[in-house]
Amino acid sequence: MTKQRYLHFDALAPIQSPNVKVFTFVAKADEISKIARIERAGRDEGGALQGFQRPQIAGHIREIRDYLEKPSAILPNPIVVAFMGNAKLKGGSAGDRRRELVVDTANGPPGWIVDGQQRFTALLELRGRDFEVLVSGFLCETEEELQKQFILVNNTRPLPKALVYELLPKVGDLPPRMSGRSQAALVTEALNYRSGSSLKGMIKQQTNPKGSIRDTVLQRVIMNSLSDGALRLYASEDQMLLKHGVTMMSEFYHAVQHVFADDWIGKTPKTSRLVHGTGIIALGYVMDFLNGATGAESRDEFARGLKLLKGKTAWSSGEWDFGSERRRWNGLQNVPADVRQLTLYLTQVLKRRLAGSVKAA
Repeated sequence: MTKQRYLHFDALAPIQSPNVKVFTFVAKADEISKIARIERAGRDEGGALQGFQRPQIAGHIREIRDYLEKPSAILPNPIVVAFMGNAKLKGGSAGDRRRELVVDTANGPPGWIVDGQQRFTALLELRGRDFEVLVSGFLCETEEELQKQFILVNNTRPLPKALVYELLPKVGDLPPRMSGRSQAALVTEALNYRSGSSLKGMIKQQTNPKGSIRDTVLQRVIMNSLSDGALRLYASEDQMLLKHGVTMMSEFYHAVQHVFADDWIGKTPKTSRLVHGTGIIALGYVMDFLNGATGAESRDEFARGLKLLKGKTAWSSGEWDFGSERRRWNGLQNVPADVRQLTLYLTQVLKRRLAGSVKAA
């Protein structure tokens, strides 16, 4: 039996963006599976991001399927599908919104499911019932536009923020509340996947769940530094940030790993506050302080400053002596008050010891 190459759907095409053609039509799950696919977010061997969908949630899919099997079930929420070629809107005249969507499936499903993957999967599992659903689609010309629309569609619905943050560096022209974190996500990606980075593979992301340092924690470090720290000189240009800013941060964490090796190597956030959110953020301020006070940029320069903290820390054992208060090493939590207290303590130790070394000289 010859496989049908072209699939045709009666569609309505409202007038919206001049750059992105939007339309809606009715289809069954098996028809949708012929024209669109789900592409999971992941990384290739070189660390480049591919796809954008989160993992499936089996329990959620089962609940939707169980509901759809009921005779009275309805599903008003559309499946959102995007095409970047091999799909065309034909027909129509001025004032007439009726169109014909023609999809070329010669090389497999050419579209991507942008929203509704759990509903779509549940529909595929239905047996003995023809269930038609609304499909909202759009045609775009670039992968950047596709990823941008995915972010904008999903950011108003429950979705792991970490996955949205991973996608941010790939697109431009985002709302200010997203673009503010885009640079931080860009630097985080480079630190996690760039060859030679001292943090390569150590940052926990949706696409790297085995990492130990949370990406959102490191992004806070970067945003703080971009605002008023060592990275601020590179904040105006992404290429400068990727070239000099990433290198400086990699050098700093190389020094941290060397100076506090016993508290870093083989440790997790549960066994050492050095790789815990509290320590990572506080040390970010230490990086900024050393850069501003001593001009440190290389691993050796940062290491000289960090060595001044030896004997004054309790990353994975003992107690922190904050003067008026003593805290067990694991008593510090990733909350603003504890981060502030640890940051103040570390920078004060550095100020005193730096001042003492200047007097001694």
